[in-house]
Amino acid sequence: MSASKITPGIACSFLMTVFSMLISDVSGQAKAPEVLASYIEPNKNHMGERVVVIPPKEIEKYDKLFDAAKTKNPEWYEEYSNEIKPGVPLPFHKNLNLTPEEYKEYLVLWGKREFKVIEKVGVRLEQVGDKWRVFTSGRNVRIALLRYDGKADVFKSTNGELKRIDDIEAAPETILGAWKGVEWRFQEETPLDRTKENFAIGKSADGKYSFIVYRLQETTEAKTSLLDESIVIRIPLK
Repeated sequence: MSASKITPGIACSFLMTVFSMLISDVSGQAKAPEVLASYIEPNKNHMGERVVVIPPKEIEKYDKLFDAAKTKNPEWYEEYSNEIKPGVPLPFHKNLNLTPEEYKEYLVLWGKREFKVIEKVGVRLEQVGDKWRVFTSGRNVRIALLRYDGKADVFKSTNGELKRIDDIEAAPETILGAWKGVEWRFQEETPLDRTKENFAIGKSADGKYSFIVYRLQETTEAKTSLLDESIVIRIPLK
C-alpha cells in the first residue's frame, strides 16, 4: 500500500501496534497509585495527541502592544508579570496602553483559542520495578524517563526529585480551559544556572479529556534561556 493511500484510521492502528511492541509485560503488577490512575487507566494503551493552543491571528496586535509596554517600562513589567499565574490572560493595567474597550476585545479573542494537534502519541501508565511511569511515544521521551515513587509521593528524574505542590484547579480562561489535576515540581538554583521541571496530570472539567503537562526550563543567572521544553498531551476519554 502506498503512503498516499494510508488512511488516518490505518495510521493510528499501526502506531498503536508499534507502541504495544515497545512496552513490557505487565502481568502480576501491583495496584497503580490512585493519584495517577484516576486520570489514566493503568496497563492500557491509550491514543493521545500532543497539542498546542493557538489564539486567533487577530490577537497579535495586542501582543505587540504588550511587548512595547515591556520595552518601555521593563522594571514595572517584570514585577507586574511575576504576580500573574502562568497560562492566563494579562490583567488590565493602564501601562499596557489599552483602553478598557480594547481589553474587552482582547479577552474575546483569547476566548477563541483552539487546540492544534502536532502528532499522535501512545500513552501508557505502567509499573517499572517498584516505581511507576507514564510511558509516551513520539519525538520527546523525557516524560517516560520520570519514575513515580508512591511511598514518597515524588517523581524522580535525572535532575532530582519532583515534589508535590498545590493541586490544579484551573479556571475556564486559563490556556487549557477549565481542568483539575495534580502537579509535581523540581527547582534548583546554582551560581551558574536555574532549573525548573514540572509534571502535571489531570482531567478537563467536562470529563472529555485527560491532560499530561510537562515542562523543563533552564536559565542562566541573568535569566537568559538555555532550555525551554513544553509538552501538552491530550487523551480523549470514552
